[in-house]
Amino acid sequence: MTPPVPQTLPDGRPVPLMTGEERAVLESWLAFHRATLELKCAGLDDAQVRTASAAPSELTLLGLVQHLAEVERTWFQRAVGGLDVPPVFGPDNATGYGLDPGRGIGDALAVWRREVARGQEVCAGLSLESVGRVAEGFMAGAEVALRWVLVHLIEEYARHNGHADILRERLDGATGA
Repeated sequence: MTPPVPQTLPDGRPVPLMTGEERAVLESWLAFHRATLELKCAGLDDAQVRTASAAPSELTLLGLVQHLAEVERTWFQRAVGGLDVPPVFGPDNATGYGLDPGRGIGDALAVWRREVARGQEVCAGLSLESVGRVAEGFMAGAEVALRWVLVHLIEEYARHNGHADILRERLDGATGA
């Protein structure tokens, strides 16, 4: 008999589904990567998450959280949902990477969590074949399926979680995850 796969890892992140319906598998991988981003920021203070620790890059963990809040809004609300919503952190910070001295990691994570939840609301009940339109950039107006958006977000988080790995290790030596 094959032992069951645990539902969570020892660090609390959900284990992505290894079998099941396509949408559930895709959403489980996205949940895993979202939890990984949050884990990379856990236990750090605001000064640490503002540190660009991989010179010459100015990338920070705080900037990554803010950027991924914007990514969530862009793809789920604007593209899939067709909603006309402004940039999360204002028109002068459309990428989310800019840091505001008054916004710490707690605030940024709360905003990011709200964007995740809103995107889930927008997509609830839609099929993977549901089509929206790219809202901005050189592909503005192109049709895009929810399936493609989910795969793209998994890729986006995976890439940025690699950045977060390097940032975190340079900050305090924490590795893994």
